[in-house]
Amino acid sequence: MSRNLLFVVFSLLAASFAVASCQQSESKSIRQEYAEQFEKSIQSNILSKWYPAAYDLEDGGYISAFEYDFTPSERQNKMIVSQARHLWTTSKAAADYPSVSHYREGADHGFAFIRDKFWDTEFGGFHTLLTKEGEVISSGPDAKTAYGNAFGIYGLAAYYAVSKNEEALDLAKKAFMWLEEHSYDPQYGGYFQNLAVDGTPLQRNSETPSTSTIGYKDQNSSIHLLEAFTELYHVWQDPLLKQRLEELLEIIRDKIVQPEGYLQLFLYPDFTPVSFRDSSDSMIEQHHAIDHVSYGHDVETAYLMMEASEALGRAHDEKTWSVGKKMVDHALKYGWDNEKGGFYDGGYYFKGESEPRVVKDTKNWWTQAEGLNTLLIMADIYPEDPWDYFSKFELQWDYIDNYLIDHEHGEWFAGGIDKQPHYKTSQKGHIWKTAYHNYRSMANSVKRLKSKS
Repeated sequence: MSRNLLFVVFSLLAASFAVASCQQSESKSIRQEYAEQFEKSIQSNILSKWYPAAYDLEDGGYISAFEYDFTPSERQNKMIVSQARHLWTTSKAAADYPSVSHYREGADHGFAFIRDKFWDTEFGGFHTLLTKEGEVISSGPDAKTAYGNAFGIYGLAAYYAVSKNEEALDLAKKAFMWLEEHSYDPQYGGYFQNLAVDGTPLQRNSETPSTSTIGYKDQNSSIHLLEAFTELYHVWQDPLLKQRLEELLEIIRDKIVQPEGYLQLFLYPDFTPVSFRDSSDSMIEQHHAIDHVSYGHDVETAYLMMEASEALGRAHDEKTWSVGKKMVDHALKYGWDNEKGGFYDGGYYFKGESEPRVVKDTKNWWTQAEGLNTLLIMADIYPEDPWDYFSKFELQWDYIDNYLIDHEHGEWFAGGIDKQPHYKTSQKGHIWKTAYHNYRSMANSVKRLKSKS
């Protein structure tokens, strides 16, 4: 090879390395910029709006409901799910921002209310719904649920991690064993959702309406039990807990996720899908809450499965990663707004059709939060994938910033105002809407962005 040719080759290689180095530096800079934006938004639009405003210094626990301008609402019932989510959020915030003392104080405050008011000292388990003062008002098929008890465990485990309060860990263990005794299905595995006050699973019979979910197993309680057991396993490496965590991960991944790449919402005890696909359009619409494709749950579950696998010490769990990727890809292909960003609320596989149709094109807040976190995870695991997950992550953040964050009054609207502008004046908080989804998503994203910036 001639000296001139060698010079050309070395020059090209040097230029290539320079471009790659520049691109890598630019990528790190972009990630750092997003991390800074998210940190600012967490402080100004999430945590500072909720806390200390949500601490109920009169009756204990947390104030549940706030209007669009963050003035407290008139009705203030308290649900185990939202109270435990507040406990989880304040506990995580106390760990992330230890210089802000009231986060830890708020977590102490929330724990005391859950311990003293929500736990049933007669039959065990957490009640579902209380008055503001702490009187039990839950009854019927939602008197106690696996879902509600899962969040009780979730909040208590996070609180124990930051406080080392043994009372909290003991109560989380009691709740886990109560579910084991009453909700767990020893025949097929998994958990029954609807429980009587004494913990007896509620059964379907000939008089049960077709629109009722009593007696079914479901993806929603399953994925949040997975989430709760993952959080608990971080602080309590119990062999039975590990076994149930492994079982749940495999049940969700291998039975509840359908071959196309979406979660079946409800299932019979043996995990046969509850489907109305062979019914009329009106019947399908009537049973939408029981049978549709929920893109938000799909992208959230992709993350929760990976989180559980990591907690179990499964390094490079290709099977779980591939199923999670399939779920995200399915959601991007069929339930994603390519123009503005954002995942739609619902799709449906109609009989004879190989692809789902969007049947609900609204974009609720929690789906967009979960999507942001999961897209960034996908971008880091599969940086060269044709879906270009990082560009989807960027578009998702643009959507959230433009259509979900209330830059005037703070926090996030309940749904994207491109589709539902009335949310501009709707409640910012209620028993189903707290800071848990958006804080977790953005805090996780900040850590991930910084780790590679």
